[in-house]
Amino acid sequence: MNASAAVPRRELLTGMMLAAAGAIAFSCKAIIVKLAYRYNVDAVTTIMYRMLFAMPLFLTLAWWAGRGKPALTARDWRTLTGLGFCGYYLASFLDFAGLQYISANLERLILYLNPTIVLLAGKLLFKTTVTRRQWLALSVSYMGVLLVFGHDVQTGPDIALGALLVFGSAVSYAIYLVYSGEAVRRLGALRVTGIATSIACVLCIAQFFILKPASAMFVAAPVVWLSVLNAVLCTFVPVLITMMALERIGAGLTAQIGMIGPMSTVALSVLILHEPFNAWIAAGTALVVTGVGLLARGHGKPTR
Repeated sequence: MNASAAVPRRELLTGMMLAAAGAIAFSCKAIIVKLAYRYNVDAVTTIMYRMLFAMPLFLTLAWWAGRGKPALTARDWRTLTGLGFCGYYLASFLDFAGLQYISANLERLILYLNPTIVLLAGKLLFKTTVTRRQWLALSVSYMGVLLVFGHDVQTGPDIALGALLVFGSAVSYAIYLVYSGEAVRRLGALRVTGIATSIACVLCIAQFFILKPASAMFVAAPVVWLSVLNAVLCTFVPVLITMMALERIGAGLTAQIGMIGPMSTVALSVLILHEPFNAWIAAGTALVVTGVGLLARGHGKPTR
């Protein structure tokens, strides 16, 4: 084997490992949030602590990615503020709020509809064409979520509220993906991510102090450590390693490997949270992964 052949193979293997690690790390977020909720904290407090610890990391990323580049214009700041509000603040808050009512399994399946929502948003906003294969993928994916939802909704009236909140999170993040393309092309993916997420961090922290007294910051020690883990392992690190995977193997293969996300959530929720695993969850997960897989064969973006 010559050196020229060895390098691409190493790059492929490295990229695949990075994509898999990113998907699993993203999936751990729901597990950590559900663990934190056992200590009588709410979504406002949990997301504040997550963003408080993540903000220095994303500010550093924004500074590093912006070295030697032109200063941002007023238009850039308006765009990034809108992206930060929609893609990271609102999407994160709705997701955390929804997790108070539904299982980690159902949350991950709903969020995994993100590529299908992007496809529908493109058709509604920009009149893009949706092929028969893509309609089939949409149908299969939503059948999977409805299957799990139909089973879970029998366990309590709040399941519908939680599912609606998480679906709102998926829609919010899809809108971010649809409108972020032009900013990413101009400013670079890492710079956009660093600045937009830093703006979202400020919004989440401000929200806490608007809605709650400062004394509400005093929480059980495990909540703090879980928030640190969430900020680093499930927020900052996956962003970096997924970008590194994209550079090595492209969006399509990264998205396909990312299909292990729902499956890793199922495994972790059973092992750590002791959530039930049954035929409904297995069938729903299989349908969602199949549907997203049909979309990912042509192109795709990783879900958060």
